[in-house]
Amino acid sequence: MNQPRIVSLIPSATEIVALLGLTDAIVGRSHECDYPPEIQNLPVCTQPKFNPEGTSSEIHNRVTELLQNALSVYKVEIDTLEKLQPTHIITQAQCEVCACSLTEVEQAVSTLVNSKPEIISLQPNLLAEIWTDIQRVADALGVNGKSAIDLLQSRIDAITSKTKTLTVKPKVACIEWIEPLMAAGNWIPELVAMAGGNSLFGIVGEHSPWLKWESLVEANPDVIIFMPCGFDLSRTHSEAMQITNNPEWPNLPAVKTGKVYITDGNSYFNRPGPRLVDSLEILAEILHPEIFDFGHRGKGWQLFL
Repeated sequence: MNQPRIVSLIPSATEIVALLGLTDAIVGRSHECDYPPEIQNLPVCTQPKFNPEGTSSEIHNRVTELLQNALSVYKVEIDTLEKLQPTHIITQAQCEVCACSLTEVEQAVSTLVNSKPEIISLQPNLLAEIWTDIQRVADALGVNGKSAIDLLQSRIDAITSKTKTLTVKPKVACIEWIEPLMAAGNWIPELVAMAGGNSLFGIVGEHSPWLKWESLVEANPDVIIFMPCGFDLSRTHSEAMQITNNPEWPNLPAVKTGKVYITDGNSYFNRPGPRLVDSLEILAEILHPEIFDFGHRGKGWQLFL
């Protein structure tokens, strides 16, 4: 087939396309796509309808107000799509807060005059479904996806072959949002188990649940890992400081033993793509440093205090 012209409207899809060796075929991206670095100068095809700066509480309130008024959170730049004439647009139907919805993209594509691109919509909730999505994208773009998936799986197997025999597995609280408090769901409990831990909150394959502070205290986590959606290490650190003002914070077992960590959730844990394997490696380093060292410390994660 001729070289495709791909517009990716979600960062994880951009990383999937790059994994498949088609970075040069990407002609447009979302406002959040930033990896691999060479795509950052491409035309931007989406914009948020809210101010993404500020505290987690402020962002939550802005997004909630849009949704309560039955408004979408993002907009598609139709004029930009028209100029790019894509053959394929990759989007998502998993989370209306994460990126443009499938409905929005379909409406935008219906107005295009110069192209009729194929829409590929991703909706993974489990690690296996992410591998299926990679294969779906590969099939749609006419390339081989099996070798890339096999390589990712081999990295996972290298970890699970060691963690499955562990007798001591810490209780882990993964925090996906600070204010209001939210635990991490979907693929995160699955990754925690693979890394040799027991995830306290969130159910494998189900959306991230809101979390009461009292529930966190009652659970007595051995390890607390912050991975707020869309935040890098620096921003996560400043946001997580809010929690330290809670009077029960110093009494939590994880705090007493110095096992509270921050991660770059934006680059790793929140993106259902190839770098979830890096996320697994990060978790393995945090939970079992006596066994694992992949070199992610200081870049993907660090001690909180």
